[in-house]
Amino acid sequence: MSRPLIGITAYVEPASWAVWRDVPATLVPHAYVQAVAASGGRAVVLPPDDVDADVLRVLDGLLLAGGADIGPERYGQPPDPRTESRTDRDAGELALLTAALATDLPVLGVCRGMQLLAVAHGGALHQHLPDVVGHDGHRPAPGVYGAHPVRFTPGSLAGSVMSGVDSVNSYHHQAVADPGGLTVTGWGEDGVVEAVEDPRRRFVLGVQWHPENDVDPRPVAALVRAARST
Repeated sequence: MSRPLIGITAYVEPASWAVWRDVPATLVPHAYVQAVAASGGRAVVLPPDDVDADVLRVLDGLLLAGGADIGPERYGQPPDPRTESRTDRDAGELALLTAALATDLPVLGVCRGMQLLAVAHGGALHQHLPDVVGHDGHRPAPGVYGAHPVRFTPGSLAGSVMSGVDSVNSYHHQAVADPGGLTVTGWGEDGVVEAVEDPRRRFVLGVQWHPENDVDPRPVAALVRAARST
């Protein structure tokens, strides 16, 4: 049996390697690729592209990766000075996500990807989480992950996937304020939304943490299992 093809949305950022310095590059942290491969899938990197979503015809699942903030105009808010968005990613990923939802393709949203799921379902975000919760625990320092307790709704997709897990990693300064048409099924100890899902569809799950950096990347493995049955 061939491995299910999992599309991973990519960044476009200045990068340096070998003799090249600050060259615009399409990239994704290799941890995503490793997590998909370790779960039995085959990763396909998807650069931002809003012309069409035809690539979904050959994919078995879609992983919306983390990264920069979503443009607040997408959910009807003026930008906070601390919001750093990428309009190319917003446009390309929303095109992919809209088409994936229409065809019931399995979707996993990670960090920014979960927030994009909420926005696509009519929701909204907190643009700077420390203003809401009063601490920096969800992003302790640049490039430093935090960790915090988490709880899930029993019987939910998130609760099933994360059974027995009571703590997750954390690196974000925004969060879901309104899930729109999604169901919230996971929370941090401070009430921050940590998981959303759409029980009307076969597999649509968003997680605020970064499972690709866990030893046991359960949400990624769950996506690959759902993709295998596509």
